[in-house]
Amino acid sequence: MRNALFIAWHDVRYQLRQSSTLVWVFVMPPIFFYFIGTVTGGFQGTMGGNAVTPIVVAAESPGFLQDQIDLRLRDNDFDPEWREEVLPDEEGNLPLRVLTFDDNFSNQVVAGEPVKASFDTRASSLSRDYEVIRIQRSLYTALADIVTADARTAGELSAASLLELNVETRVWQLDVAAAGKRQLIPSGFEQAIPGILVMFTLLVLLTSGSSMLVAERQQGLLRRLAYAPMSRTEVVAGKWGSRMVLATLQISSAVLIGTLLFNMQWGPDVPMIIIVLASWAAFCASAGLLLGSLARTEGQASGLGVLTANLLAALGGCWWPIEVTPAWMQGLQNFTPTGWTMDSLHRLISFELGAASAVPYVIILLTSSLAVGWLATKRFRYE
Repeated sequence: MRNALFIAWHDVRYQLRQSSTLVWVFVMPPIFFYFIGTVTGGFQGTMGGNAVTPIVVAAESPGFLQDQIDLRLRDNDFDPEWREEVLPDEEGNLPLRVLTFDDNFSNQVVAGEPVKASFDTRASSLSRDYEVIRIQRSLYTALADIVTADARTAGELSAASLLELNVETRVWQLDVAAAGKRQLIPSGFEQAIPGILVMFTLLVLLTSGSSMLVAERQQGLLRRLAYAPMSRTEVVAGKWGSRMVLATLQISSAVLIGTLLFNMQWGPDVPMIIIVLASWAAFCASAGLLLGSLARTEGQASGLGVLTANLLAALGGCWWPIEVTPAWMQGLQNFTPTGWTMDSLHRLISFELGAASAVPYVIILLTSSLAVGWLATKRFRYE
């Protein structure tokens, strides 16, 4: 054990003297936290209806019902702009969202004639269905207002009768609240900080961790260790230990930066989060050691490390909430180590499902760490 600690200590000292390692461990994570957190911050607002959505309403001579429809659209987080006709802008682009009514639709409603309304949107598939639901809710609410006001008016339906209905206190009130634990998909920094933390730990260990082992083999340093009075097990344990320390530094700095700079809230199960992250660090240390044992050149180790880390990050939900991806990709997450780690972190941080919900993932990660570490030990070579 003393020899293993000696090797680990000197390896860590060497790694921390490398400028590239310091940049990727301490500088790049907060940059990615900000960038990815800002980009994914739009998911929750888009799906939750908190953001105001601009929309063009096309109708020629809409009449007094314009105000009522405008009111209901704004109640559903739209910002309507009324035009008599829809024309392209200077660049030839049409508005992103257009709600079109028949001409003189107020007069048609008063006369008891049907009015046609159509909605066209070029929004992304993430928000299109939700926009349609909000449009329907706006129009059906306006229709209910018209029916109620008309039934209570002795004469003809008018703007005054609708105004009287709007200012009247509603007999029934509907209070909406979440039933049980929150179910909104993680977004913003709540998604970015765990995701980038998981990705960068794997990236650094698969690049710096593996390249260093290849360089030591090429320079003959490992061959010298073979003649030293220490066993093969002590050498491998020392190399694994140094990578475990590097992974721990990566995770600790990311957690500290996320908490202090981005006000990340880690939820009530911090001890289990620490266990999950320690299990992930162990897996990354084993993976870095295995790649360093398999690769024949530093370029090969770095290239495979970058490719593998980015591929697993994308498939595991590190870059974006996995809930916004197709069903096949969500299923594929269940077979990736990044997916196990991200799912367990979201269960603990975002959904607060309790420490027990992450136990199966910890067992899988530790088992995988042992399996990969055993394979790395078998493939470890001095030259």
